[in-house]
Amino acid sequence: MAKITLHSDNQISATSVSNTFIDEYMSDANGEFVKIYLYLLRLMNTPEASFSISSIADKFGHMEKDIKRALAYWERMNLLQLEYDGDKNLTGVRLLDSVSRQADGADTLEQAFPAEYEQTAQQQTAAATAKQTDASHVWTETAIPTPSAPSVPSKRQYSADDILHFREDESFADVLFITERYLGRTLSATDINTISYLYDKDGLGFSAELIEYLIESCVSNNHSSIRYIEKVALGWAKRGITTVEEAKQGSPVLGKTYYKVMSCFGISGQRMLVPSEISFISRWINEFGFSDEIIAEACNRTMQRLHQPSFEYADKLLANWHDAKVHHLSDIVKLDSAHQNQKKNTAVAATAASPNKFNNFKQRTYDFDQLEKLLLTTDVH
Repeated sequence: MAKITLHSDNQISATSVSNTFIDEYMSDANGEFVKIYLYLLRLMNTPEASFSISSIADKFGHMEKDIKRALAYWERMNLLQLEYDGDKNLTGVRLLDSVSRQADGADTLEQAFPAEYEQTAQQQTAAATAKQTDASHVWTETAIPTPSAPSVPSKRQYSADDILHFREDESFADVLFITERYLGRTLSATDINTISYLYDKDGLGFSAELIEYLIESCVSNNHSSIRYIEKVALGWAKRGITTVEEAKQGSPVLGKTYYKVMSCFGISGQRMLVPSEISFISRWINEFGFSDEIIAEACNRTMQRLHQPSFEYADKLLANWHDAKVHHLSDIVKLDSAHQNQKKNTAVAATAASPNKFNNFKQRTYDFDQLEKLLLTTDVH
């Protein structure tokens, strides 16, 4: 595998970890992700250091996709910048200054939920206007109506007795256990307080099943920060989401892939994806590890072949590509070329076959592409 060049904006001769990273980022990050980041800092001791994904995976006993997931996480946190060549191969990693990141005001939550943040900004502006005093009367924040959004209870600090009371609930104890497994670390007091807020009937009042789905969805999409998870939960609460099925219908954690598939399949208007369709997308992302481009290619080919959306057909296609070790669009081009050559060789072999008396009869011709289409359609239930 090609070596990846590592270079930094900071010229340092020792392994240095900023206080900002320790105070603002480390506590919310997956422990394995922190290890990868610290190792990158260590590599910076060698000028123009180089490494490979496989070498780091071997060092820490991880899969290569785990290393890529860690790098993608820190890029979203704006602590590093990933550089690619024209074929979208990773060629460089630039470590960024965590202090300048804060100064820039970058916030992945705002990027993930622009509509919600825009609405919040509008409400804040309205609140500021409402507070203005004129000659006749004083406006207060209570004058701002918010009939469209459900009331969301404020988060509070739970006491040790409160937490002990929650732990007596077997469902809550299960939630804590599952959350630890997903996050890959022991829960801090802040983590437990947040989970208590999500579960408390006087808080957000989420069921154990909904919290488990929330954690699973966020972590599977490389968001293990408890603050991020809480922000998603608040977004669900504001939209009145109370069940797993409702969350699957309107969950934003699937991100752009969700809407990319809808666009390729021509699904628009009020039509939302049903849970079984979302499960397909989750399989393509998490189990197969495919990029948006490869998933979109499968969806486009499905429409070209069937002229209608079919998650089952796209899934068969992607499963075949996964078995064939497809990682880039160029791999699909190679498969197409090999398939066409095989068809040509088969046709030549059939033509070269020795004639016999049976060949005096007019032979039937078949549209093999049409037969394949019918076969795949018949297999779908």
